[in-house]
Amino acid sequence: MTNTKIVSPKQDILYMVILSAVVLTMPIWLQPFGAAYPDLMQKFMIFGIFAIGYNILFGLTGYLSFGHAAFLGVGSYTAVWSFKLLSMNVIPALIFGTVLSGLFALAIGFVSLRRSGIYFSILTLAFAQMSYNLAYSVLTPITNGETGLQLTQGDARILDRAAGIQADASLPTPNLFGIEGIGYSGFYICAALMLISFFIYLRIFRSPFGLKLRAIKSNQSRMGYTGYNTRPYLMTAFVISGMYAGLAGSLLAVTDPLAGAERMQWTASGEIVLITILGGVGTLIGPLLGAGIIKYFENILSAFNDTVLVNAFSFLPDWLANGVASVLGLFVGDGWHLTLGLVFMLIVIFLPGGIMEGINRLWRLVSNRSSSSAEDKEKEQPSTKEA
Repeated sequence: MTNTKIVSPKQDILYMVILSAVVLTMPIWLQPFGAAYPDLMQKFMIFGIFAIGYNILFGLTGYLSFGHAAFLGVGSYTAVWSFKLLSMNVIPALIFGTVLSGLFALAIGFVSLRRSGIYFSILTLAFAQMSYNLAYSVLTPITNGETGLQLTQGDARILDRAAGIQADASLPTPNLFGIEGIGYSGFYICAALMLISFFIYLRIFRSPFGLKLRAIKSNQSRMGYTGYNTRPYLMTAFVISGMYAGLAGSLLAVTDPLAGAERMQWTASGEIVLITILGGVGTLIGPLLGAGIIKYFENILSAFNDTVLVNAFSFLPDWLANGVASVLGLFVGDGWHLTLGLVFMLIVIFLPGGIMEGINRLWRLVSNRSSSSAEDKEKEQPSTKEA
């Protein structure tokens, strides 16, 4: 079993208050970093939900899934179908997307969790690729194939029409009782759901159920010898993780009502693994940090093209500015993946526990220095009195 530090409920409440303050003020403090626009902040929230859900499986149990993009795609497709058939209100879309993804995770987990280690990972990857190919070709009447599932003027929207809500000439926008799911209002909808999701994740982390999951990660065989059947715990963690992915996929459809098979591709599953490892596997806040860093790189660094770089170094002679822009151009713009790869490599080599390990090291260093300085002052006091 793993050692778990007892944390009081007041500390968790303080944790949630601080996190809520940081998240809800993002439009202010992200301004200097050029990331305070709604679309990017929505991605921070959505992939934060995806990451903390994935961390319930990978971080707590140690089971590495390469197929979580399948649940992300199911959530997106379900949400768009909810918009087309029922209502543009986001609540039915989020509920159906989350529940259906959980049921899909139950089916996949029933088979995949019969194996562990690399065999489990390969099974989840196989199911995800099968789901991708089904969505891309076989299930075209449901998914619209490579074109993707989109809203149209002729959609039924039964609940909206029954409530007397008529669509105008333009396509309707997903909303929460009239609050649009795009722009800054859309960001705050995503932020509220992320905070709720994190609170649930925090309760799981602190609960006896979370302790059993960490015990499975520590030594599953020993836990079996003590009389625990680990399979129900693993299945529950897998389903909960799939539901989080479904919620994230549904929110992607809320911010952009389009569902395509590319959301189920293996690269999307690999991205969430990278996000979790970069932030810190098994930590509370690490997955959120990893999601923020990768999405920031993806949207900000990729926007720096040769023209922007040359203008940035225009104070230099032309030949030098062009040379610097050519070198830096390898790491930004289309080459931003190179920068991400270097960062990931440095993190894995020097901080195997992710960014959170670096933060904890700094915290311990500061704490040790402050405690040592306090001890030095206490030692100086008697000598002062004697003088």
